[in-house]
Amino acid sequence: MPLKRWPGVARDQSRTLTVPSSAPVDAGTERTWHFLDNAAELERLGVDPVGTILCVHGNPTWSYLWRDVVSAGATAGSQPWRVVAVDQLDMGYSERTGTERSLTDRISDLGDFTRTLGIDENPGERGIVTLSHDWGGLISQGWGVEHPELHKGRIFTNTALHHPREEKIPAALRLALHPSVHRRGTSSTTAFLDVTLSLHRGEWDPEVKATFRAPYRSAEDRLGIQNFVADIPLDPSHPAHPHMERIAQAVNDDDLPCLVLWGPADPVFQQRYLDDILARNPQAQLHRFDDSGHLVAEDQNIAPVLFTWLDEALLGARSVVNHHRITREKERRASPLALQYRPMTAELDERRDDESLAVVDMGPAHKSANPTSHGKHASAPLATIRRQLSWRELSENVDHAAGVLRDLGVRAGTRVNLLVPPGSRLTILIYACLRIGAVIVIADTGLGIRGLTRALKGASPEFLIGTPQALLAAKTAGWPGRRILAGTGHSSTLKFLGAEAGIDSHGGRQAQPSTPWDTPQPDNVAAILYTSGSTGPAKGVAYTHRQLSAMRDAIQNTYNLSAGAGLVAGFAPFALLGPALGATSVTPDMDVTKPKTLTARALAQAVEAIRATVVFASPAALMNVVATKDDLSERERGAMQRVGRLLSAGAPITIPLLEEVATVCPNAKLHTPYGMTECLPVTDINLNQIREAAADSEPENGVDGAGSGVCVGTPVYGARVAVVPLDEEGRATGNPTYTQNVTGEIIASAPHAKDHYDRLWWTERASDTIPGWHRTGDVGHFDASGRLWVEGRMSHLLSTPEGIITPVAAETAAEHITGVRRAAVVGVGPWGAQVPVIVVERDAGENGSKHARVKDGPAPPNLTRAVRSAVESATGIRAAAILQVREHPTDIRHNSKIDRPRLASWATSVLSGGKVTKP
Repeated sequence: MPLKRWPGVARDQSRTLTVPSSAPVDAGTERTWHFLDNAAELERLGVDPVGTILCVHGNPTWSYLWRDVVSAGATAGSQPWRVVAVDQLDMGYSERTGTERSLTDRISDLGDFTRTLGIDENPGERGIVTLSHDWGGLISQGWGVEHPELHKGRIFTNTALHHPREEKIPAALRLALHPSVHRRGTSSTTAFLDVTLSLHRGEWDPEVKATFRAPYRSAEDRLGIQNFVADIPLDPSHPAHPHMERIAQAVNDDDLPCLVLWGPADPVFQQRYLDDILARNPQAQLHRFDDSGHLVAEDQNIAPVLFTWLDEALLGARSVVNHHRITREKERRASPLALQYRPMTAELDERRDDESLAVVDMGPAHKSANPTSHGKHASAPLATIRRQLSWRELSENVDHAAGVLRDLGVRAGTRVNLLVPPGSRLTILIYACLRIGAVIVIADTGLGIRGLTRALKGASPEFLIGTPQALLAAKTAGWPGRRILAGTGHSSTLKFLGAEAGIDSHGGRQAQPSTPWDTPQPDNVAAILYTSGSTGPAKGVAYTHRQLSAMRDAIQNTYNLSAGAGLVAGFAPFALLGPALGATSVTPDMDVTKPKTLTARALAQAVEAIRATVVFASPAALMNVVATKDDLSERERGAMQRVGRLLSAGAPITIPLLEEVATVCPNAKLHTPYGMTECLPVTDINLNQIREAAADSEPENGVDGAGSGVCVGTPVYGARVAVVPLDEEGRATGNPTYTQNVTGEIIASAPHAKDHYDRLWWTERASDTIPGWHRTGDVGHFDASGRLWVEGRMSHLLSTPEGIITPVAAETAAEHITGVRRAAVVGVGPWGAQVPVIVVERDAGENGSKHARVKDGPAPPNLTRAVRSAVESATGIRAAAILQVREHPTDIRHNSKIDRPRLASWATSVLSGGKVTKP
């Protein structure tokens, strides 16, 4: 080992080897290689490796990049692997040859090394699997082309196999290759090395960073960096270009098991290179580490992922994901619901000639507007109705949009991102995509530019249809997809927006297509719906046509929604279901991605417009409806009396808020379904049932299991729910159970549960470990009446010296204190020794000026005493501190899900004497 200590590397892992060279640049010479190898550990353990992992770095890293994989090789999988990580010649601690080594030289070099080390003759029963990064990808696959009998699998981290001649290479590499920069940036200075290390997405351990830099102390040490950059095949005239073409084609022609571990925040190996790898390896399993970048193997511990994959792909272990899918399909076929598949477009087809009202968009209401008539559909002031379509018009517009999409090249399976606000235009585009089998990609614009960029680059849609604002953002941020304007525009407008065409989704009558639509298959993917990002980076959730239809059926049957009902879609996830339900739907005058923009008047105007009897709205939206209910006119109050059912999902909702909502909708049955983007809904409960559950939780009633959480009721139509008990470390490791009063992770099974997470193999595998069930990440228990009580999330558990604490019961107790609007219980301190801290969001006072009066930080003594006493009395939990904030940080979609990890970090800082800032 050239240095005294390399963090993460055992001394006997560092080895050197003298290798005869057959490379054209210096054939006949001998070169000294440095490499990391776990052979000594395998020998100590007395085990023979099942195969060899050959790790090949890029520029300017070296074998140290793979230290975690080397250290894990002997024990991480079901069988031991030998792991050999090379330092390519002129890199790391291998010999400086004084030559300019080309791609063909480096492929020969690697072959010389494996032959001399002896792994060509004794690779292990399962052969050699290549693991590569950066330009090591092309070199390792070149070695594979020359050793097809040995090469049994490939694992890629951020790399490239091919660069199309018509495209420019990334700007960072163009700069490094510029004559005025090349030598100075790569060898004369440490600039190229510095920039590469700056791409690490975490905080560097100083010793680790110094170890990465150590082999490149002088300009002579860095000549390999310079020459590596020079060997990038810029265009067909470059000597390496034909060899790149040959290697890429060879990869294209084989079907080796393939795993891709990708960090999307990479300015060099961008999405196009990942797309190319996937096109050449359609059999690949892909996991995108959304918070990682170019140095994904440094940003993440990839060893558990790759050894698990090796077990399943090469060693015969049962594939968790495949077993889950097989079990789920068996259960589906055995279900009495199996024969009920009805396409999402069925109502459109059946009501093609129906002149009754289908969809309505509301606009800003004018106080001076008088009730007027606008055709036979109007029943509200004209100024409040922006657009309305009958079923016939809706069907014609859907056919028209589908025809335009098909003319633009959209086909079954084509991914189409829709950045269009909820309303009739989005409805038309959604059903046009469903009509032709295109895959709808929908992410909340509320995720912001950064969140949307991450989501859309992950989904990699071929088309992006959006408003002018969305297309400008796409142009600026470089979002993938051919850009199409949702609407019409002059050619100069389209050019300015970077759009190749416009699609007028209100284009009127469309003749029947000259060729019939291809009917999408039920089990083809229909949509990728992104989560809100409230529990980590937003994830793409894939649904098939069958599963979307099952979601419609679950809602229709649970809530007795018959065709012809009128519903207000004030909650984005339900906005697409109206036509599929056969319901007349109205989008209120609000920004559906910002629930707090829904006012009582806007809701009443929407109800009045279609004489709606059903309302969908989020808890945050309802809070604002209640806050603005005094603005309602007598007519609007009368309209709200027609509402017979109101559904509010997305976050827990308190009894006091529901009772306030009941004063706005006095005749409505108020439901608070529980679910998530991956399965919505899972359970249901109404206000009367919530009151019963609350009464049952009182000590004098003594219903076993009642209390200690939020009661979310019983499973909806077609769904099953169980819990996996927690162990003393807070891990859900037991067998699924329905036993009362046993706290565990909630799991759900339903025909409308997701198909899979999109391009997140490791995440999908974690959610599928109980075959046929989706692991929700929520924690809860059943009571003696079979009702489910949610106690929090797995990621929000507290581990104290007294044991595991779930947060919701303590939060509920705190929220009963006057002046507390919301509460969050977070853990401060290390796992196993945490103390509970309660962070309360103060309620508005009589004058509503809470933000002016509340100071973030420690709560005042009287509030601290009241909250601490209430929580201890209700749960036995003694809070270490009570802090207050003006407003909790919450998610975008619901404005309700509190960001507890962020609050925990803030509380830790406040309690350790740090500067009190906004959390």
